[in-house]
Amino acid sequence: MQSLNTTLLIIGGGPGGYVTAIRAGQLGIPTILVEGQALGGTCLNIGCIPSKALIHVAEQFHQTQHHSQHSALGISVSAPTLDISKSVEWKDGIVDRLTTGVAALLKKHKVQVINGWAKIIDGKTVEVGDTRIHCEHLVLATGSTSVNLPILPIGGAIISSTEALTPKSVPKRLIVVGGGYIGLELGIAYRKLGAEVSVVEAQDRILPAYDAELTQPVHDALKQLGVKLYLKHSVLGFDGTLQVRDSEGEPLNLETDQVLVAVGRKPNTQGWNLEALNLDMNGSAINIDSRCQTSMRNVYAIGDLSGEPMLAHRAMAQGEMVAELISGKTREFNPTAIAAVCFTDPELVVVGKTPDEAKAAGLDCIVSSFPFAANGRAMTLESKSGFVRVVARRDNHLIVGWQAVGVGVSELSTAFAQSLEMGARLEDIGGTIHAHPTLGEAVQEAALRALGHALHL
Repeated sequence: MQSLNTTLLIIGGGPGGYVTAIRAGQLGIPTILVEGQALGGTCLNIGCIPSKALIHVAEQFHQTQHHSQHSALGISVSAPTLDISKSVEWKDGIVDRLTTGVAALLKKHKVQVINGWAKIIDGKTVEVGDTRIHCEHLVLATGSTSVNLPILPIGGAIISSTEALTPKSVPKRLIVVGGGYIGLELGIAYRKLGAEVSVVEAQDRILPAYDAELTQPVHDALKQLGVKLYLKHSVLGFDGTLQVRDSEGEPLNLETDQVLVAVGRKPNTQGWNLEALNLDMNGSAINIDSRCQTSMRNVYAIGDLSGEPMLAHRAMAQGEMVAELISGKTREFNPTAIAAVCFTDPELVVVGKTPDEAKAAGLDCIVSSFPFAANGRAMTLESKSGFVRVVARRDNHLIVGWQAVGVGVSELSTAFAQSLEMGARLEDIGGTIHAHPTLGEAVQEAALRALGHALHL
């Protein structure tokens, strides 16, 4: 058996793992990265990036269809056709460019990449095939996997998000099981690609992780698109039709060609002998401290493996910090807020505390919203639904949260997070000149309205 020695060994080449490796390489730390599939992990290969590519294809096709029927813009085109194989090829090209770029960055920073499945022996020893690797520091970055329903095993007509992102054709009818962000992002995309889409959700509303006011514009848009919602319905099984039960216990059979199971994700703790380390757990996730250290010295866990929020940008920030800790720097992972973005139509952004969360924390807050219906840029984008909402302490006007729903609001997430990290107050945002015409003006107006003098409302 071949034997290798290194200072840092990382298991998992997703956003958390590869960023840890790149930063470690920059700091001169001898590093080996082990990845069993493709560099980039779920995010680059079967998650964030390909899903946004498919959403873009769907939106372009949907808009072209709209212009072929009736357009207030005066645009007239013939009815479009879709070659989904070319769409997938374009999507795969983006993924390939990004993963190739990650490989090049790792090589540039002298990170040794070993392709294969890791098996942990102990906190300083890992085997990959016939290679045994000894390390001083071990970073666990194995990400997460889709939650499967035993009554809906993946295969045939039942698919996961992985299969949904590489369609060979667009089904005539698709039922999405799960009304969270993954199910709705893909459900909306498939509806715009031409499928008849239904969503089955056990809770009484879609996107139950977000508050009702914020999700209402998405609910309205789904109805306008013709997506059927079966709320407060539980799934019983599938035998060619999806069998569900409503809140009164009445059974219902739903005809469909495909069923997309999108009921969430869980930390990927199986298949690589994690149990050998006997680490403290936090539910299904590995328990970590403010430096991402586990209960075993010099063993770290980052990203989805360490639990919620399961966000690629959180994993990246944790990975960068861990590399710096190993290099001898003093760091702590203590962000004021981490933005969560839902790429539905319209988009959703939540940063910091919502009104309910602020109240639960015992904070007396001002809550103020500004509607995009009063924003000139939103009007020129043919989208007037949604709003920007700010949550700020009443006593000193310190901003503790931002939320937004509307076209393109994902791009406001950076400004939201930055204002919280910098300790901005309502006066800071209200007194900053925002470019006109932009969606960002609604951010300033929300702050001004909280101060009692919005200009355009």
